[in-house]
Amino acid sequence: MNTRWNPFHRTPAELIPFGSALALTTEFDNLFRDLAKGGFSQLVSQNPAADIVETESTIQVKVDLPGHSAKDIQVKLEGDTLTIQSERKQEKEEKGENYLRTERSHGLFSRSFVLPSSVDGSKPEARYVNGVLTVTLPKAEAAKARVIEVKE
Repeated sequence: MNTRWNPFHRTPAELIPFGSALALTTEFDNLFRDLAKGGFSQLVSQNPAADIVETESTIQVKVDLPGHSAKDIQVKLEGDTLTIQSERKQEKEEKGENYLRTERSHGLFSRSFVLPSSVDGSKPEARYVNGVLTVTLPKAEAAKARVIEVKE
């Protein structure tokens, strides 16, 4: 029987110089096998996209949460860490429907952001409009930029 030569496949005695290379090729092999089974959706992160925007008086965290319900979204601020949690429920499959492809994710997610110390955590606001959660945190008065007049 003929076997294909693999430069990274060695007997245990030969593995010492190439041990890390063998582990790396094994990981790549597993990745591509998983991709072949599940398609590109396996690579897509389960964490929704987020933007953090700093204005003169606030820090805004915007998170894309399409398909989530506002009542299922939890926003928690502890110290300098903002944590957003939500769960997107899986739709019930109807009898007689044949799914050819399913890429929309579902399930529980949690994401945390460490905020700058200039944030005043006493007055946060959270709004969920058109699938986008916007958390607005005002800056502390001491952190706001002040214009100093220069005199002659």
